[in-house]
This record gives sequence, C-alpha cells and structure tokens, in this order.
Amino acid sequence: IIRLLVNLVLSLDKEMPKTPKIRRTAGDCCCGTGGMLSTCREEILKHNDSAEVFLFGQELNPRTWAVCRSDMLLMNPGKEDLNNIKLGSTLSNDQLADRHFDYQFANPPYGFEWKPDQAEVEREAARGWHGRFGAGLPRISDGQLLFLQHMVAHMNQNEPSYVGVVFNGSPLFTGDAGSGESQIRRWILENDLLYALVGLPEQMFYN
Repeated sequence: IIRLLVNLVLSLDKEMPKTPKIRRTAGDCCCGTGGMLSTCREEILKHNDSAEVFLFGQELNPRTWAVCRSDMLLMNPGKEDLNNIKLGSTLSNDQLADRHFDYQFANPPYGFEWKPDQAEVEREAARGWHGRFGAGLPRISDGQLLFLQHMVAHMNQNEPSYVGVVFNGSPLFTGDAGSGESQIRRWILENDLLYALVGLPEQMFYN
C-alpha cells in the first residue's frame, strides 16, 4: 500500500522524471519508522537516478522515532536526513513549521483522541488562516482531519505540491452539516485541493 500511494503521488509530478538533478523534498508528519519516506526516496530514484531527495519527518513515539532516525542514517550517512526527523507532537509542537514540501505522505492514527493537544490546537485555530487549522476543528475523538490541514499548510506556496494520505472511512462522513468535519471537507472541495479518493479493500490495516 505504501508503494502504491507513493507512486500514485509521484505520477502527478511530470517534471521529476525528466529533469536532471532535480531537487525534491518529502515530509511525513506521522513518520513512524520512516517507511513512507524511505519508499519515496527509492521510487524517486527509480524514475530519476540523478534526483536530489531530502526527507523530513516528525514522530510522537520515541521508540519509532529512534528507528526512523537509524534508517535515515543508513540511507544517508551524511546525517542530513537524520537531523530532519523530529520528536514530538505534530499537532501541538510543529517542529518543521518553516518548511514546505514537494511531496507529503502520512498514515495518521485512526480515531486518535487529540485531547492532550487540545489547548494548543484551539489556540492556533483561534488565529484563523494565520495558523494551520483555519478550516475548522473535528471532534476531539478523531484528529485525522487535523493532520490533513497540517499537510495542506505545508504544501509549497508558489510551486506544485502533492499530498498522499491514508485514512479510514471516518473523515469522509462523520459530522453533520455545519460541523467541524463538514466545514473542513467543504474547504477542501471549494479550494480544489482534492485530486482523487481511492477505495481500498477492508482488513488491510491492523487496528
């Protein structure tokens, strides 16, 4: 699934395969052990072996963060990617706030209760479009649409930028009209941010 997602996103970038020494950045705001990032690098280099690829990520769990950093060190002994993997909550402590990415990938936790981040998220949401969460806030029991807004905020401003994210079905239908979820979906559609929805068979992910 990871490789399918990565290739689907890369297929939208028509310049990457044909431009010598093209520079591309990729981010994952819930990077876990780094599987999506490492797959992204592998697939880019398959299409263009002269491409320069720079990886960035943030992870909440210290153990998986450490595994991800180890993987980055093996792939890039110069430690550049290693130092781009940050530890902490993406929602309440965005440590890559000044970065924008050509590609972003994520598989946010399903049904993630964002109560530990609530105070900071609501503070940022009160800033409207000066923060990441101007479109609205989903219910406290599921933060998937917060991660999606975070990723949109990290898209390039004046250059093409592409996002691939794996959700369960909840963000597609939860929330009545006028709810936070509904407003976020409306914002995505009205701003022409959605390229495609791909339905996956059931039982492909644990939990």
